Amino acid sequence: MSTIAVNAITDANSGNTTTINSVTPNVHNTVGKNLVINGAMQIDQRNATTTALGYTLDRFYLFRSSNHDQHAFSVVQDTDAPDGFSNSLKYTTTTAETTVDADELLYLRQRIEATNLQQLAYGTTSAKKVTLSFWVKSSVTGTFAVSLYQQDGMKNLSKTYTINSANTWEKKTITYIGNTSNAIIDDTGIGIQIDWILSAGSDYTSTDSSSAWTAYGSGESFAYGHGTNAVATTLNATWQLTGVQLEVGESATEFEHRPYGTELLLCQRYYNFYEGDNYSCVYSTSNCFTILDLPAEMRATPTVGYSDRRSGASNYYFSSYNYPRRVQLLSAGITNGYVTDVTLDSEL
Repeated sequence: MSTIAVNAITDANSGNTTTINSVTPNVHNTVGKNLVINGAMQIDQRNATTTALGYTLDRFYLFRSSNHDQHAFSVVQDTDAPDGFSNSLKYTTTTAETTVDADELLYLRQRIEATNLQQLAYGTTSAKKVTLSFWVKSSVTGTFAVSLYQQDGMKNLSKTYTINSANTWEKKTITYIGNTSNAIIDDTGIGIQIDWILSAGSDYTSTDSSSAWTAYGSGESFAYGHGTNAVATTLNATWQLTGVQLEVGESATEFEHRPYGTELLLCQRYYNFYEGDNYSCVYSTSNCFTILDLPAEMRATPTVGYSDRRSGASNYYFSSYNYPRRVQLLSAGITNGYVTDVTLDSEL
């Protein structure tokens, strides 16, 4: 059996690219094209439901400025999803904000590690366009902003999409030009941050950033074009997201469905959860330790958390032990202790 490998198939008569089984063959139909992690919302190591700001489903963080007066919410991993997907992130307003003031802001974000973005060639005349595609469903219709923010150079580019029908899954596609002025430093810090705006006061919408990478300043260009705050001001308003893909080029290709184990491993570079008891071994007559082997090399030395420890231990603290492949938790004042529900966090 022979195989022909090509970047594209073009009709010799019309010049149009041929579609095969609903997929247009091109160089971007490759493994690893999706720069977003957990875009299908399958991984949720932290919780089943959260009502607190911070990380929700893996890699997705809900941010709200601290000056909201009434607003409260919940975020869950939901099984309601468009065809071809099994999960979505579902946000619900449980206490409505009476009015969104000029300095109030609410958005969902994912930060992409800078070392994973070097192919974009930002800071050069060859800076590449990227295309963001996603499925969204909301009880609120209207125009919403989704912004790219680049940490190196502190600039953003804000585009919009429209939810046309309430409570209906709709696919959106947005293309962003490359930043020719500011390079993305090749390190493990923040490269690009994708921000889905849910509500924004006028302090964040006053400067046009829709056609050029614009200095972030005090955030006045951050949510340019955002047209509705009803998600935050309507009791029981919902907003859902899945099928998120960011890829090089100016057209969206079929979503890259990675195996569950692969997606989990990508998430574990930033966060690990060890559920249940992790029993310590004797270290000396008055100390004990627990060794945790890591499934993936974490982005940075992690911060360690735990929900409980054995009574009598004076402390537990993180001690590197052949890091980055494993870590050590050391306790003092006890010879046989344990910790439960250990977390290792190296998020951006």
